[in-house]
Amino acid sequence: MKQFVLIILTIAAVFVVSAASLKEELKYYLDRHNVQDEGYEMVAAYAVNGDTLLTQLPEAPLQLLNIGHWQGVSKQGTGMERDTLGRIIIGDYAADTLTSGVRVDTIGAYSGDFSHGLANGHGCAITEDGTYYEGQWKDDRRHGFGFAVTPGSHIRVGEWKTDKFLGERMSYTSERIYGIDISRYQHGKGRKTYPILWDRLRISYLGYKNQRHATGTVDYPVSFVFIKSTESTNIRNPFYFRDYTMARQRGIPIGAYHFFSCKVTGSAQAQHFINNTVFRRGDLPPVLDLEPYPSQIEAMGGTEALFRNVRAWLLAVERYVKVKPILYVSQSFINRYLSEAPDLKRDYQVWIARYGEYKPDVKLAVWQLSPNGRVTGIHGEVDINVFNGYHTQWEEFLEEMTIK
Repeated sequence: MKQFVLIILTIAAVFVVSAASLKEELKYYLDRHNVQDEGYEMVAAYAVNGDTLLTQLPEAPLQLLNIGHWQGVSKQGTGMERDTLGRIIIGDYAADTLTSGVRVDTIGAYSGDFSHGLANGHGCAITEDGTYYEGQWKDDRRHGFGFAVTPGSHIRVGEWKTDKFLGERMSYTSERIYGIDISRYQHGKGRKTYPILWDRLRISYLGYKNQRHATGTVDYPVSFVFIKSTESTNIRNPFYFRDYTMARQRGIPIGAYHFFSCKVTGSAQAQHFINNTVFRRGDLPPVLDLEPYPSQIEAMGGTEALFRNVRAWLLAVERYVKVKPILYVSQSFINRYLSEAPDLKRDYQVWIARYGEYKPDVKLAVWQLSPNGRVTGIHGEVDINVFNGYHTQWEEFLEEMTIK
């Protein structure tokens, strides 16, 4: 029993010390979500009571030490045992069956529901590295909805499968802030061109991976639009100026993006973008679209050369418009390369392309959730985006982050 209490005390102490470093993560999560999001109330309760819950954890087994309630030859009430792996469990028994309790081993502690001697149902756990998880379990693994907080990392809230975090499954409702991004391709290919009917724009389809998670009829306004302006140092979108004018006339917040090339310098591309783009008060931050193939990065001189030129573009544009640009990247680019440029990940807002039902597991401004949505008034498929937040956060973004 002495070993049991010492393990619990050590784990709780580690986490209580680490909890302070998680306050900003929790604040960020709560600022970007509300009660419509699955698990919001559970995370909010943890944000308020997390420290208290953890400091009380060592007391839990002590309060359970009134053990040994029996009924005939069956365990009934509170008891203590070791499971087949040697882990100590103090829990509640009904007719010889463990239903809930606290379990401790050398790597952590679990408190919650049990079935067949394993964590099943709702429960929370603390591991020796300070990770706290609360949510659903199946056969001793995180499985179903839950959230985890780890010192030095961001909060993970969403669906888990056999201990692997899949991501947050977003519910698409009219409360969300939706937008689109367009280029010359929304006007057709080849000689056949189509106008955009700006007075009819409504999002009607979220893409085949996301439509089924929509609540009610998908008929959302276009609340923002990003328009491709330039690429490399010699390519311009011939429809950019007209699309910009038409969107602005209808009061739609507009941003422009530049498609980065690995064949020329970032500073030269920045000048091309500046020379051929409109920047007016209230416009969204400019965007650098960064989608290089590995072979292109290698031809440029590797990731060090790539990020040196990316920084040159970002800094030149920021000096001109007096607003930090947004960095557009894919999930695979983040996974493979962005760790080599922690300053970019830290200092710039991210617009991420991740096509699937789970929200990206990063801090972001905008999520491009689908490349095959439909918008009334636009011919063909359209990229659908959602702002990371609700109306309050959107208004703050427009107030603080747009061009002055």
